[in-house]
Parts: sequence; structure tokens; C-alpha cells
Amino acid sequence: MRFFIKRRELLLGLGTLASTVPFACANRFKDYNQVKAQYNRKRNFSIVGNTSLRKRAAVKGLIYGAFPSFGYENLSRNKQLQSAFIRECGLLVGGFYWGVTRPSINNFNFNDTDSFAQFASEHGMLFRGHPLVWHQVIPQWLISKFQDPKTTSKEIENLLTNHVSTIVKRYAGRIHSWDVVNEAIEPKHGRPDGLQDTPWLKFLGPDYIDIAFRTARDADPKALLVYNDALLDHDIPEHEARRIATLKLLKTLKSKGTPVQALGIQAHLFADKPFNPKKLRAFLRDVASLGLKILITELDVSDNQLPRDINVRDRIVASVYEDYLSIVLDEPAVIAVITWGFTDSDTWLSRFPRSDRAPLRPLPFDFNMKPKLAWNAIARAFDKAPKR
Repeated sequence: MRFFIKRRELLLGLGTLASTVPFACANRFKDYNQVKAQYNRKRNFSIVGNTSLRKRAAVKGLIYGAFPSFGYENLSRNKQLQSAFIRECGLLVGGFYWGVTRPSINNFNFNDTDSFAQFASEHGMLFRGHPLVWHQVIPQWLISKFQDPKTTSKEIENLLTNHVSTIVKRYAGRIHSWDVVNEAIEPKHGRPDGLQDTPWLKFLGPDYIDIAFRTARDADPKALLVYNDALLDHDIPEHEARRIATLKLLKTLKSKGTPVQALGIQAHLFADKPFNPKKLRAFLRDVASLGLKILITELDVSDNQLPRDINVRDRIVASVYEDYLSIVLDEPAVIAVITWGFTDSDTWLSRFPRSDRAPLRPLPFDFNMKPKLAWNAIARAFDKAPKR
């Protein structure tokens, strides 16, 4: 099966970083010692008690969950992993990528997602779906359909609505939220509306987003419908441009009555890029002013460019988690924090190995499912968060 996989490679630019920029001569910023001085200060990561992230979040009216990228088979076989996941997570994300859920135009595959939905139900977890409409991780038959000059806009609209309706109806009453549309924004493409030039846009225009949301709402009136996007976090020009474009899109959707109810912020964070609390809080406040909830949907911290020393790396990564969450959890509209992966052994960032080949450590649990300082940082952020 052939997938589009460019999004993740482009997202953080880590492919180039991993292959050409060793730590000693990295040019992504002038001096790694500046970062160490900023983040490796004598910060106290102590916590009170050993209460799980799931319970710490719930006390504040928040949800903590994770995307189990290790797959259902591993979850069902590995009892230690299963126990840790049940203990720590109040929400489980199911992957509904077209390339997996719809291997051919007339066939759907729900083996893993059905199993995950059942697992979540059995253990009192919320179940979340990602994504219904995206222009990547799509099967060859859909690529061919997009490329065929005979394909009409009506055919593409029918494919989209059938796909969304079929999936959402199947899980109606069992789903907490859907990422209905994923990554529709790309200011670099130069459109006045800031939208990304995708096949969906080519065939259906900007209305493809509205069509997807209305179809999902008709199929399940109770699920929370989310628009999900990336690179909205740091105080750099690219992220600022994306914040502006995302807010513009959300305002447009709300003005036309599109049933979007929340913004999903992926939060794939860099350790070497700064946050601006004032700007980030203002963006979150502007989103909330539209009557939208906010979910942190794909949280992790890349340590690809950090020193090899695990103690240094873990402290920097934990500091990034705490710094970021201390900002975003100040906004009452933020209702969930979801890490993209659960342990370091199942991070998607592994496709971008470090130049020194040291194992990556971007998540709250290590390879042995033991909590790291990142876990402490998330716990501390939940403990300090205002109650919803």
C-alpha cells in the first residue's frame, strides 16, 4: 500500500536535521549552550504523590490521553503496556487514515479501530478519531482518482461525503471527538485565505471543509467536531503566520454556520524555539472568543537536536513540556492534552534518527514504560492548572 507521507517529514524539517546537522556544528541556532542555560536551570520537577495523569487531569476538568501508535495487537499482548495505558490515559485516539481504513474504493477496514473503540469502552476511556479528511496517508486508488483528468468534482464530493458519513455513523454514540479536517492551512502557498493547495481544494474549493463538517454533524449530532492543525506554538514568523491564517479560517467557518466546535493544536514542539506567552495566550483567547473549545492533540517534544547526555536531554524536554502547558492550560477553553505516542519506543519521530543514533526520548514514558521528568512536568502542569 502506498501512502503520501510528506507531512511529517516537512512538519519539523527533521529529515535534513538528522542527516546533515550533528550536534557539535548545528546551525539551527547559534549556541546550544544558550538553550541549556534557558532550560537546564535548577528547576524542581518534584510532584506530590503518584496519582496518574488521567486522575490529575480529571480533577481539573481536563482530559489526558494518548495516541497508541504501537497498534492494537501490541496493546492486547503486552500486559504491562496495557496496564500503564489504562492507568494513565482517560482518552484513546484511533487512527482513521484513508490508507488504512479504506484500502479500496468499495471496502472499509475497521479491524484496529473497532478493537480500540471496544478497549476504550471497557476501561472507561473516551475514544477519539483522527482524521476524517486529510490530503496525506491516502491509498493509491485515491491518488489515481485525484490524478485522473476524467475525475469530476461531483465524484470527489460523493467520495468525501460517503467516507465521512460511513465512518462517523459507525462510531456514533461511542466517540468523544473527530478531527474532521486535518491541516488545511499553508500560508506559504500564497492564497489570500491561507489554505493549503490540496487535491480536496482543487476539486471542491474551500467548501470541502464545510462539506466535511456538515456531513459529520449529520452522521453524529453529539460528537465534538474539531479542526486540527500544526505549527501554531512557537514565537517564530512561520508559526505566527499560521496562527493568523488558522484564526481567519475559523472565523470564516463560524460566519457561514459550519458546525466546527473546537480547534486541535498538534503541538509537536521544538526544544530550541521560544514561546511567547503573551502571543500564545492571545491566540488561544481569540479562538475561545469564537465559542470554540481547544484540544492539544499531538503533543511531544523533539530532542533530535539536543545533547546526547540523557540527563540533560530529559531535563530540557521536561522544561519544554512544563513551559508550554503552563501557558496553554491558563486558557479555560483548553479541555484536553493528548500526547502523540505513549512511550519513547513508539514515537513517530523515530523516522528522523539523531546524527549520533542515540534513542529519542520525546514522550513522558521511557522504553521500559517508566515515567520520566516529562511525566513529572505534565503532572505539575495539571496540578497547577485552573479548574474547568
